[in-house]
Amino acid sequence: MALEIKILPSVLAADMGRLEAECKRAIDAGADGLHVDIMDGHFVRNLTMGPDVVKMARKATDSHLSVHLMVTHPQNYVDAFIDAGADTVLIHVEAQCAPAEVLDMIRARKARAGLVLNPETPAESLEGLLSGADEVLCMTVHPGFGGQSFISEVLPKIRKVRELGPRIDISVDGGIDGKTAPLTAAEGANILLAGTSLFRAPDMKEAIRTMRADAREAFSGSAK
Repeated sequence: MALEIKILPSVLAADMGRLEAECKRAIDAGADGLHVDIMDGHFVRNLTMGPDVVKMARKATDSHLSVHLMVTHPQNYVDAFIDAGADTVLIHVEAQCAPAEVLDMIRARKARAGLVLNPETPAESLEGLLSGADEVLCMTVHPGFGGQSFISEVLPKIRKVRELGPRIDISVDGGIDGKTAPLTAAEGANILLAGTSLFRAPDMKEAIRTMRADAREAFSGSAK
């Protein structure tokens, strides 16, 4: 099956006082699903949402929900977030866990399993793990806070991950906007996780439409 460009707005950038309405707004604007960042205040300094927010998002939409666990011990949280409605659970290779075992836990619950690489983590750290993964997320900012600037030095790593996994989904998160989205797609990324640029766009529907069109054009022929 051919890889498709998908856009999942990151709810970390949404209006938290109107979170359910913001989730619905994103889906109505043409998003393929929603992305939820979970931070434990330990693996990263910030502290954010828990399973109840995923439950709320699941109540607001039956679209795809991707959950990024920026936590030290992801194995302790897999069941709670899948029970809450997560369709994809992403874990860091830098976390204190056995990544292959946690990927197996996620897949055993019939959810998609993914690995996350911090900007400085090389693509080679995926060796021996890709057979258990459905997705690889290349962070294009340092995890922990929204609104950071895109780190262009990650672009060659995206290409390397695409070479290691020609048919795997590759997502990118951090500073993704109308300019950077096609840059990542040209290197092989097909899932765009964008927060500020979409939730604060004057016209979210048009922002998603344009981002998708530009990324599709850039992505053409990139998966070897």
